[in-house]
Amino acid sequence: MDLFTNLLAGFATSLQPANLLYCLVGVIVGTAIGVLPGLGPLATISMLLPLTYALDPVSALIMLAGIYYGAQYGGSTTAILVNLPGEASSVVTAIDGHKMANAGRAGAALAIAALASVFAGTVSTFFVAGFSPVLANVALSFGPAEYFSLMVVGLVAAVILAHGSLLKAVGMVLVGLVLGSVGIDNNSGAYRFTFGSLELSTGIEFVSVAMGLFAFADIIAHVGEKTSNTPVLHRITRLWPSREDFRDATPAAARGTLLGSVLGILPGGGAALASFSAYTLEKKVSRHPERFGNGAVEGVAGPEAANNAAAQTSFIPMLTLGIPSNGTMALMMGAMMIHNIAPGPQVITQQPVLFWGLITSMFVGNVMLVLLNLPLVGIWVKLISVPYRYLYPAILVFCVIGLYSIQNQTFEIMTAAVFGFVGYLFMRMKCEPAPLLLGFILGPMLESNLKRALLLAKGDATTFVTRPVSVVLLLVAALLLATVILPQFRKKREEVFTEEA
Repeated sequence: MDLFTNLLAGFATSLQPANLLYCLVGVIVGTAIGVLPGLGPLATISMLLPLTYALDPVSALIMLAGIYYGAQYGGSTTAILVNLPGEASSVVTAIDGHKMANAGRAGAALAIAALASVFAGTVSTFFVAGFSPVLANVALSFGPAEYFSLMVVGLVAAVILAHGSLLKAVGMVLVGLVLGSVGIDNNSGAYRFTFGSLELSTGIEFVSVAMGLFAFADIIAHVGEKTSNTPVLHRITRLWPSREDFRDATPAAARGTLLGSVLGILPGGGAALASFSAYTLEKKVSRHPERFGNGAVEGVAGPEAANNAAAQTSFIPMLTLGIPSNGTMALMMGAMMIHNIAPGPQVITQQPVLFWGLITSMFVGNVMLVLLNLPLVGIWVKLISVPYRYLYPAILVFCVIGLYSIQNQTFEIMTAAVFGFVGYLFMRMKCEPAPLLLGFILGPMLESNLKRALLLAKGDATTFVTRPVSVVLLLVAALLLATVILPQFRKKREEVFTEEA
């Protein structure tokens, strides 16, 4: 009964005209950046973070969330029609979706992708609404020792599930931890890594780091690319799938929803990993695996359901535990901190309007996406032909204005520029910057809980292994590290990310 009452209160917030408008803006922008290869939710949200200063916290989070899950829809449209995925999570969809388009079934592929997405988005949102309060109640009993151990698990899982070399992922997390320690130590008052700079005494601005690593680095990496030819759009003759399509797609969408909902919660997981895992699962359970790669409906329904479900459930650890499950959730945490809202279990009790308004806005956003995506297919595909040399100058100007508006100083612009070149170097060295961002966000929280736990235990470090929940979490972290050492796991991990790339 409480859940129903909370959902009603949430809809009263999310259906307000202003919040409906920001939800619409979010899903439209998300769809557009999902269509455009090179851009993504990480870069786009980092660019829009300065705008959230002027918005109500609920409206800001509703818009940013719409960008994230809207990008999953947009990526599938061009993946199916022109074999050009705009999002990493839509790479797998292109395998069978484009084959269906070549066979004259583009409309059916688009409809299956849209219906699987809205089904997964709706079911996983119910999962978020039902599971988050339970997890938050458990987290309220956590002390500093438990939170420290939980963050260790999050960082270890982020390393294991990061793309590429494990050693590079560890390095990225460590760099993030060091960057997060810049500024004045809250306990001792000592200056750390400020190099005599007054601006660094308060720490490095989160928006500058995010915008530099993702937006500026993306501009540097792609600004010199040649304009591609205008893609050929397949003609859509019939939109509604056949009865056989529904029969094959329904169980695939259900399995993808369940798998994506679980993988979205895991630290370091995300929509791309969920979609690839769902495709692999469908191929293994199918009685006719030879159809995959030749236009199998299950190859579209399963991954599209999985990536949308993962996008929704990735909000659970961020909202209830204060632990971001991926880079985008770290940016969402940053947006909350901008408005002096501490992510964690207290959000549900202290900010119920924000929590339930955000949850119910996902229902509204999924409906908007279905109503928008199919009629506007032609417009989305035409976006691909826009030359990058026209897009990126406008993006750069927008970023600079946003950075200057933070404190009306050029220091934030210079900081973002430095991180832009650093992010570009990371790209060239094949170092994923998302673990760095997770380390940057979790570092101060990790240090704070470590010190608090030791103070409460009067300096006794065994408090981390004598408290039951803490020791279980540390054992989970140790188990995850142990699995990396196993050659079979390491080989399988490399195969997964190689195929996904």
